[in-house]
Amino acid sequence: MTSDAPATRPTALVTGATRGIGRAIALDLGRTHHVILGGRDQTVLDSLAAELPSASTWAADIATGPYDGFLSSLPVGDNGERRLDVVVHSAGVVAGLPLGETPIDEWRRVFEVNVFAVAEVTRLALPALRRAAGTVVLINSGAGFSSSASGTVYAGSKFALRALADGLREEERGNGVRVSSVHPGRVDTDMQHENVAFEGGTYDADLYLAPQDIADAVRLVVDLPHNAVAETVSVRPLRRS
Repeated sequence: MTSDAPATRPTALVTGATRGIGRAIALDLGRTHHVILGGRDQTVLDSLAAELPSASTWAADIATGPYDGFLSSLPVGDNGERRLDVVVHSAGVVAGLPLGETPIDEWRRVFEVNVFAVAEVTRLALPALRRAAGTVVLINSGAGFSSSASGTVYAGSKFALRALADGLREEERGNGVRVSSVHPGRVDTDMQHENVAFEGGTYDADLYLAPQDIADAVRLVVDLPHNAVAETVSVRPLRRS
């Protein structure tokens, strides 16, 4: 599904837009932006696009690509060039086995989605982002700051994602592109239900952030005056278990 992007609306690409944090971000940015919704399920993407004033869809498996499909969804500006103002990387996968039980293919699976796909989509988006002096937001994790038992693979990918963001930020300062890492604590999503079930714990949604909390953090990052960049934003629940 595609709807026309009004000339007055900036354009935002959101990956992982079909559920959880990504969906909340897409809905929030949709108030002011034309949103390109990235995800695997075309039916779900179409349903979400119908809720937004201006949206188009990019159905792709971020684990395997191809990664250039979103480019054809970018609106064309008055100068005839594709427009892209914001990229939010929200797609991601989790892993939770001790290192001694983790085969190399699991490392490849997690890094393919959490790091390599992010790098490639960003690389492809950079020409349009540079023209717009745009913003890249990488949804990271508390695991991007510290690792724990059985969290080596996931934390490794999130540490790498933080390094990617830090390096890209310095590379693109001269081009006017802002790069921000947003590190949520635990959020009340389907993925969180899966994590707690895997850990054998009891689920208490009151202990977790809401997806909208992270969407609000992304909104803060995007709406800052352009001479400022929120380099690292850490968002944690007020209550603790």
